[in-house]
Amino acid sequence: MLYRIPLLRVAVAACVVGSTMLSVPAHAGVFDDNEARKAVLDLRTKTDSLTNQLQAAQRTILDQQNSLDQLNQQVATIRGQNEDLTNQVATLQKQQKDYYADLDTRLKKCEPQQETIDGIQGSVQPGETDAFNAASTQFRNGDYKGAAASFKAFVAKYPQSPYHPTARYWLGNALYAQRDYKGSTAIWQDLVKQYPTHPRAPEALLAIANNQIEQGQKAAAKQTLQQIISQYGGSEVAQNAQSKLSQVK
Repeated sequence: MLYRIPLLRVAVAACVVGSTMLSVPAHAGVFDDNEARKAVLDLRTKTDSLTNQLQAAQRTILDQQNSLDQLNQQVATIRGQNEDLTNQVATLQKQQKDYYADLDTRLKKCEPQQETIDGIQGSVQPGETDAFNAASTQFRNGDYKGAAASFKAFVAKYPQSPYHPTARYWLGNALYAQRDYKGSTAIWQDLVKQYPTHPRAPEALLAIANNQIEQGQKAAAKQTLQQIISQYGGSEVAQNAQSKLSQVK
């Protein structure tokens, strides 16, 4: 019995020590789990923070993209407005140019213009050229009566016009076409008297000679033809007068 008690105590002691040794790893395992859980929570917190930061960055990028899109739209609108303004300016400049060109044309029509009529240069007043051309058109169209009236009105209205001697010459022709020999001769004689150096003067004399020949006034016709040869010698009209003179018997 005496020996059993110590052994029992030894066995109890061994059990106590054993149980103590077994209990230490159990506490260490619980401690590791807590640390791991804490680490996981910390990692989750950091992940959530990074996620929030990423989402905030994405929102910022999206906002900046929207702002950039708005700016691009504004730039496109401004560019379109600028093109419209450029087109408007170009249109206004063209209209202004056309206006001044038209104004210049109108002013020129109201101002005397230098023109050359039958080789002689002179100052033509507004309306002269149109009136002369209208009368000439009537003559070419065979309206000799209307042409005579128009040339007569022209001569009366523009006595200082460089067209004046030419208009008198064609007035004589318009009267001649109506067989008004006396009237046409009087017009041509007045032309030669007032404008003896004008290119139409020898032609008017030749026309007078033809009138005289047609009326049987041969002596008068010869005198007129000789006047042409004497006064306008060397001209083509003088050559024609010389040829016609040889034919008058």
